[in-house]
Amino acid sequence: MNDLVDLRSDTLTAPTDSMRAAMASAEVGDDVYGEDPTVRRLEERVAELFGHEDALFCPTGSLANVLAVGLVVAPGEELICESSAHVARAELGAHAVLGGVTTRTWTHPRGLVDVDAVRGLYAPDMGPFFVRTAAIAVENTHNFAGGTVQPLESLQGLRAFADEVGTKIHMDGARIWNAHVATGTPLSTYGAVADVMAVCLSKGLGAPIGSLVVGDADAMAAARVRRKRLGAGMRQVGILAAAGLHALDHHVERLADDHAHAQLLADAMGVDPAGVETNIVVAQVPDAAAVVAQAKSQGVLVSAVGPRTVRAVTHLGVDRAGAETAARVLGGLLPA
Repeated sequence: MNDLVDLRSDTLTAPTDSMRAAMASAEVGDDVYGEDPTVRRLEERVAELFGHEDALFCPTGSLANVLAVGLVVAPGEELICESSAHVARAELGAHAVLGGVTTRTWTHPRGLVDVDAVRGLYAPDMGPFFVRTAAIAVENTHNFAGGTVQPLESLQGLRAFADEVGTKIHMDGARIWNAHVATGTPLSTYGAVADVMAVCLSKGLGAPIGSLVVGDADAMAAARVRRKRLGAGMRQVGILAAAGLHALDHHVERLADDHAHAQLLADAMGVDPAGVETNIVVAQVPDAAAVVAQAKSQGVLVSAVGPRTVRAVTHLGVDRAGAETAARVLGGLLPA
């Protein structure tokens, strides 16, 4: 298995030796008591990066999204998002099951913000017979649309609309670091768009676990309580937070390498490289399952994300040589 080039997801990275050393030497305490100093350093640092007051460490991005959405959408209220957004498509209905949240969507072929569509969907409080729109969710980068970056102008237009009508914005920033590196947009500029955020450490940054909810201090205090209710109170979790701190120190700027490797794959797979903005390449094929099986037989793992759609994701665990091998294999299976 070690000879495989695994492009199924950027969640498949293993901690580097230096990250493991940072984890082993981490100062720890009981986080349920708020006494883990490494966790607090991570939370304070991430909050500062995005220009918010506080952050809350969570084991998963799905939990971070559930907590963040729950801060801005009460049971029986509505969240608006793009139809292929992770919060709508890939979290097993958690927002409905756990939060009583209803969802309506707009559709964009590249998963992008469409302020006019949002304006058309938005429902104010119209009395006891209608669901009120409480928040808008935006994903940056957008996973299922191929790692697309939300244009800053569109995000700021969405912020202006939300302020106009008095609604909130949640940003699912699982791969916000990729957007930052691809565009040079400061993290604080993205943070200024959102009332609450969820940001992930275990994808492009290569930590073994961890996401954070980001927002104001009162919201994070409320999220901490709900995190505990959902069974995610954690003890000496600074061992894991140390991996996140190491990732922030060493693995952000190197995302540019992943983006370059994705360009190499796109060219080989017959995908327009101009449409590959970060580390995800999505190709349309006659039979996705067949391509996945044929690639695996030649030592390359990719994912079928639809009957005719194959996805390859570059990451810390795939170096240039691995990307070149994958490009050669996939290029032989797909039309250029």
